[in-house]
Amino acid sequence: MTGVDALLLALGAVAVGSAVLVVSTRHLVRAGLYLVVCLGAVAGMYLVLAAELVAWVQVLIYVGAVVVLLLFAVMLTRAPIGASDDLDRPGWPAALIGGGAGLGLAALLVDAYRWTTVDLPEAGSAERIGEQVFSSWVLPFEVLSVLLLSALVGAIVLSRPDIGATRTDHPGAGDAGRSR
Repeated sequence: MTGVDALLLALGAVAVGSAVLVVSTRHLVRAGLYLVVCLGAVAGMYLVLAAELVAWVQVLIYVGAVVVLLLFAVMLTRAPIGASDDLDRPGWPAALIGGGAGLGLAALLVDAYRWTTVDLPEAGSAERIGEQVFSSWVLPFEVLSVLLLSALVGAIVLSRPDIGATRTDHPGAGDAGRSR
């Protein structure tokens, strides 16, 4: 076993361990922080595999944007920050479904590839990836940005009960609050 193999195993163990903590914790904010650790370990695995561009995209997009969006959504919707008793559900159905899906995917992978070797294509460059992204994948990125923006606006509207209320609903506002 080489040092690269040991580093990949260590980062994989960190990723799996923090992923288990994400789904098993009863604290919503801690789950978001464990998600940062998990996604950071995945980015570290990309770095070990010499895929620097993918690693930095992982850090910028997932760790930087998605987790921050998750934590802002928690803060804006005034979700409980501490331990939540309503999240205490039996875990065996989820473990059964997750284990079955994992075994099914493993069986599919073994059946598809057996022990054959796969020839790897020529290594890509940032220039080729940029050409692909900005030529044929522009529309999906724009749609995703609009979707994320609408989700953030929706979270703000849901967290503020005074938005959308008419002026007559508040005492002292307009003619409704005046006595004659």
